[in-house]
Amino acid sequence: MAYITDKDTKKYYSISEVSEIVGVSESLLRYWEKMFPTIKPKKSGRNIRQYTKEDIEEIKMVHNLVKVRGMKLATARETINKNRSGVSSVTEAMAKLEEIRSELMQIKKELESI
Repeated sequence: MAYITDKDTKKYYSISEVSEIVGVSESLLRYWEKMFPTIKPKKSGRNIRQYTKEDIEEIKMVHNLVKVRGMKLATARETINKNRSGVSSVTEAMAKLEEIRSELMQIKKELESI
């Protein structure tokens, strides 16, 4: 899963970019849009989806609950509706831990090559 940093100045992301960032297929993203009304990318004149950073954060919450924790879609939707801030905090913490893990693995790799 790729990460969006504060340095990113892009306002909108295409579905293919979001697919790569989150690590799921474009068709799954379109399906999640139907199942989670809070995922609402802007659509241009030719129905091309344009996702904001907020949309991507919402998708990451769904990804964490469904793909990482193994929840069913209805349970994930209910969890987000009941405790959005808690789910968001956990999702952010998980992303930060993954980032730290990746950095540590890179350091380990560099140390092993010495």
